[in-house]
Amino acid sequence: MAKVKVTQVRSVIRRPGDQKKTMVALGLKGINQSVEHEGTPQILGMVNKIKHLVSVEEVK
Repeated sequence: MAKVKVTQVRSVIRRPGDQKKTMVALGLKGINQSVEHEGTPQILGMVNKIKHLVSVEEVK
């Protein structure tokens, strides 16, 4: 599986609770923080849910 780098680019203030929990589940706690995860369907689904708050890059 490919790895993906997820970077938080927008704040979770004034966002629904499920989006905040998704950010925490991915390990993102602040703007400009990045984490790397395997590109599993579960992770990609979580990223899709908060795609307006993060940027995603594929890591080789």
